[in-house]
Amino acid sequence: MTKETVLYQHGTLGALMAGLMDGTETITNILKKGDFGIGTLSGLDGELIILEGKAFQGREDGALVALDGKQETPYAAVTTFKPTITFPVAGPIDYSKTNKLISEHLKSENLFHAIKIHGKFKTVHVRVMPKQQKPYKRLVEVSKEQPEFEKEMVTGTILGFFTPELFQGVAAAEFHLHFIGDKQTFGGHLIDFELESGVIEIEPMDSLFQHFPKNDETFIHTAIDYADLDKEIQEAE
Repeated sequence: MTKETVLYQHGTLGALMAGLMDGTETITNILKKGDFGIGTLSGLDGELIILEGKAFQGREDGALVALDGKQETPYAAVTTFKPTITFPVAGPIDYSKTNKLISEHLKSENLFHAIKIHGKFKTVHVRVMPKQQKPYKRLVEVSKEQPEFEKEMVTGTILGFFTPELFQGVAAAEFHLHFIGDKQTFGGHLIDFELESGVIEIEPMDSLFQHFPKNDETFIHTAIDYADLDKEIQEAE
């Protein structure tokens, strides 16, 4: 019998968008739930990348650093990655065409999927959220000031998730992807790329396990404004 595939998510994108950015779970505990994933760190301090059981932070100064697990996250999504759909891709192919190609191979657009692309890239363009101080602004405002970085001729991995439209706000509907170079010196939230050649791996999820920070007083007592959530996510992502 095939073991059930589970996407474990701590916190929600909707709460993060509303400015609830304090860390409410340690990276060590997140790593107990999966070896592959994405997220951010307390205070929206950069981009969280988890690959092969190791956690990294893409920082606002352009550096990529390994994490020791003591750091905290307000939002992270992880799974134990065991792809069931694998196929090669030959370029040159850009972000838009790659997403279309992946969409054609999804088991269903009604399911969550883990997505991984390893290959040689002609260009990779990422952004990194800058660390915030209280009182926190809504994420859509922060996204207008985020530093961006580009790298040419890099080998690395795109990783993240496809989310069904129904779950917009729990996560970002459709594709939410990060990048990490093989040398582990460059990474962040993926904006664009041109892939020369690589392999795409996909894992459909059976279940979503949504974990809430029930002991965090701010989360418990904040009345979150979701009125423009869909528009704000589209602008920020």
